[in-house]
Amino acid sequence: MEFTMGGRLEVRITPADVGKRVSVRRRPEGDGAGAEFTDTVGVLTSWNDGVVSITRKSGESVHIVESSLVAGKVVPAAPARRRGPAASFRELAAVTARAWQPVESEPLGEWRLRAAGGFTRRANSALPLGDPGLPLGEAFGRVERWYEERGLPAYIQTATGAEGTQETLCAELERHGWRREVTAEVRIAALAPVGDLDADVTAVRLTREPDEAWLSRYQRFSTPSPHVLRVLGSGPAVWFATVAGEAGEEAPAAIGRCVVDGRWAGFMAVEVAPEHRRRGLATSVMAALARRALDEGASAAWLQVEEDNEGARALYDGMGFAAHHRYHHFRPA
Repeated sequence: MEFTMGGRLEVRITPADVGKRVSVRRRPEGDGAGAEFTDTVGVLTSWNDGVVSITRKSGESVHIVESSLVAGKVVPAAPARRRGPAASFRELAAVTARAWQPVESEPLGEWRLRAAGGFTRRANSALPLGDPGLPLGEAFGRVERWYEERGLPAYIQTATGAEGTQETLCAELERHGWRREVTAEVRIAALAPVGDLDADVTAVRLTREPDEAWLSRYQRFSTPSPHVLRVLGSGPAVWFATVAGEAGEEAPAAIGRCVVDGRWAGFMAVEVAPEHRRRGLATSVMAALARRALDEGASAAWLQVEEDNEGARALYDGMGFAAHHRYHHFRPA
């Protein structure tokens, strides 16, 4: 990271740059001899009382004492993706939301309050895509009360790491005592290469609704309630994939779900029984669903993967999926 200008380090950012992407360098704590400087890149989310706050694309907030800064500058937004489909955050946020539709929803200005009996945070969280029509502190309180009335924990879903994402909102949530519980990546890829994967799809059965066998493999609930079935069946065009287990096995060896929405095909609920792993079944499920989505006119793919799911991340790396942004669920502390 280069900060020098004519051999000098300069702090060229001010509180007027809040909301912009910056890179800064600071002295280490204690300023010990020989210690290296620390660099931070992210969105400048506040500069108050001598403390500079920067939110990284990971969603992590870094708080820096102003007096420790030795260099700082505004930097351009992250470069546009060089592979895979072009997509804005707003487009992807809308598409991913339609794949996990709630049972009940209510507007709060340009935010959307969503509930589905507690099944999946994505259908039981507030989605803030604009102005809530209230000061943020009041909006946060309204979100808490709305979920409390339904006997549900209050969550707000935010995003970081792409142009137009919500680093400033994340910082405001933290300032009001909300904390991140879950972080996941939204990844995108061209769809045709997924359909072209070298995989045996002959054993993959595709249906429009999940049957009892499919539900028995899905690990996100103990008993499928009407809310669960409604959320799973939501979306413009939904497909369920099942690979049967071996003789005597009641539960399938592998399952998956795909929602086709215009040019996008979203992949989710891809699960393989532990005893059937490392046989390429997840790849077969993805390829079969991708081919069906291609038949329905889709050309781009997306999926969501939690940051600690190393196995899934490696699988999707090999399929050409790359991170577009991260999303987070914040909950009052």
